[in-house]
Amino acid sequence: MTSPQIYEKLTGIFRDVFFEDDLSISPETTADDVDGWDSLTHIRLVLEVSKAFGVNFTASEIGSLKNVGEFAELIEKKLQAKA
Repeated sequence: MTSPQIYEKLTGIFRDVFFEDDLSISPETTADDVDGWDSLTHIRLVLEVSKAFGVNFTASEIGSLKNVGEFAELIEKKLQAKA
């Protein structure tokens, strides 16, 4: 899966989790940029991403992420490890 494909899939997940049909994300997007991104929605987001991509994350991996770009890189790394 290419990086643009990961972002396309992530965008759909973000829109579903945050109930915003026009939400757009970029590598620089952080929790401060998205209304309603609190600890509960963060957990829901991680679970939905895990399910959609078929990968699992550790608490330390998730805790160290600073933005969507790092999240996408982690997903890509996990997908490559599965291949």
